[in-house]
Amino acid sequence: MSTAGRVKTGIPGLDELLGGGIPQGRLVLVVGGPGTGKTILGTQFLVNGIVQSGENGLFVSLDEPKHLVYKEMAPFGWNLADLEKQGKFSFVDASPIRQLPGEVKIGKLTIGKRDFSLATLIEGIQSNAKKVAAKRVFVDPLASLIFQFPDMITRRTAFLDLLDALAVMGATCVLTTELRAPGLERAVQLEEYLAHGVIVLQTVQVGRALLRSIQVEKMRETEIDMQPRPYRIGPKGIEVFPKESIY
Repeated sequence: MSTAGRVKTGIPGLDELLGGGIPQGRLVLVVGGPGTGKTILGTQFLVNGIVQSGENGLFVSLDEPKHLVYKEMAPFGWNLADLEKQGKFSFVDASPIRQLPGEVKIGKLTIGKRDFSLATLIEGIQSNAKKVAAKRVFVDPLASLIFQFPDMITRRTAFLDLLDALAVMGATCVLTTELRAPGLERAVQLEEYLAHGVIVLQTVQVGRALLRSIQVEKMRETEIDMQPRPYRIGPKGIEVFPKESIY
């Protein structure tokens, strides 16, 4: 298919699996277990957008505070604080939503936990994205938000509201969530049906060895390579090996 209107992730090997990149304006869900590199992939997507394509980025953290994210990403050579000073990057720290009791501070808004609403989060995302004219948005991780809505119907509605709000912005978005049941025969999660694209990161056992596996499960407007491929997390971030098999 044509590569026109595609946003290159800049992650070595990944764009080859995606047919040249993510279709512009689409929302992609990255599903993975602990330690598989979900946050690294999303941050790499944002930084590459700024450095390689001149596309400003927004990081929305629902789990870790800003200072920890900046510290954890620094070893890969990503100076997020510097990009923020240049007005090319913005960070929305919504990590307090996972804490009880307490207050939630999103941008300039500070509200009590009881008064938290998805609308408040969306307002914070949209205002910060507008501030830096973000073309790329990364939300990490959805699990912290989803668990606020234990009822399945309410959860689906909340997720759709978030997706609709992100889609209206016109940015290309990457969102992460936890892999609840590992394995190639795992059950598909609700969020995967609703997202435009799904990328799964897993650690799988092959013989006696453990290997990192990446699989593009779906991507609208794209003829994808659906085979699980090996990847590694190195000193410069994630590198995918699109010609190799995990078996």
